[in-house]
Amino acid sequence: MKTFAPTSPSRRQMTGINYREFLTRHDPEKSLVFGKHRAVGRNNLGRITTRHKGGGAKRLLRIVDFQFDKKDIPGRVDSVEYDPNRTAFIGLIIYKDGEKRYMVLPKDIRPGREILISEKAPIIAGNRLPLGALPPGTLIYNIALAPEGKAVLVRSAGSFAEVVAHDGGYATIKLPSGEVRKIKDNAWASVGQVSNEENNLVVIGKAGRSRLLGIRPTVRGSAMNPVDHPYGGGEGRTMRGTRRPKNKWGKGTRGVKTRNRNKYSSKFIISRRTKN
Repeated sequence: MKTFAPTSPSRRQMTGINYREFLTRHDPEKSLVFGKHRAVGRNNLGRITTRHKGGGAKRLLRIVDFQFDKKDIPGRVDSVEYDPNRTAFIGLIIYKDGEKRYMVLPKDIRPGREILISEKAPIIAGNRLPLGALPPGTLIYNIALAPEGKAVLVRSAGSFAEVVAHDGGYATIKLPSGEVRKIKDNAWASVGQVSNEENNLVVIGKAGRSRLLGIRPTVRGSAMNPVDHPYGGGEGRTMRGTRRPKNKWGKGTRGVKTRNRNKYSSKFIISRRTKN
C-alpha cells in the first residue's frame, strides 16, 4: 500500500495502491479501447434511476474478454494494465494466431507467462478449464454458469471461490459471499485468485477523491423534509418514528429479503450467503 505525508487532515489517513509495483504499461492497446458516454445513473429521459452517481474523471472502455472462446490456442501475457472500470488488473494476451485480447488477471502473474484455455490445460493460475477437471480445494475465479456461457461470477479484485466437491455432474462451489451452490461440471472457470487483492484496504480519505470516482454525496433521510423521506422533519434530531426501517420510497431495508422465492436457480443453492 502507498501512504502519504500528512500535509492535510485528509492526506493523513489516505492510502492507495502502489501501481508502479504491478503495472507494466501505461497506455492501453488502441484496438481494444473505445469511448462511450456514461449513463451515470440516468435513464434515456435524463431522470435519476440510481442515486449518488455522476461526474467523475473521463474513462475509456476496455474490451475485456469474458467469453473465453479461444480454446486450445496458447496465449502469452504481454502486459499488466490498469482498468478504470473495474477493481482488478487486466492483462493484454497475445495468442499464437496473433489475436490480442484483454482478460482479468490472477494474482502474481507477470508478463511472459503463457496461459491456455483447454480441457487438458495444466492446473496453474491463469489457465481455464471445465469445473469437472478441477480437484476439490482449487481456487477459481471468472466462473461461468453454463457450458458455453460467459464468466459472470467472482471477477472483482482479490476475490476467489473454492471447488468443494463433485457429485452427479455438478461441482459444489463456495463463493466469496459464503454461499455454497452447485454449478454444472461442464461450465468453465479460471484457476487462481483475482489480482489487486489490496484494493479493499484503500482509504479514499477525502470527498474530492470520491467525486473523481463518480460517486456523489449521500444525504441522510433524517436530514430531509417530511415530503422527501419517511424519516424527514421534526425539530432537531428526532427518532425514526416508523415501525421498521425503510428507504425513501417506503420499501423495507436492513435484512428484508427481496429474492423471488420461486427463482429457477434456488434449487442449485445448497446454503445461503452469510450475513454481513
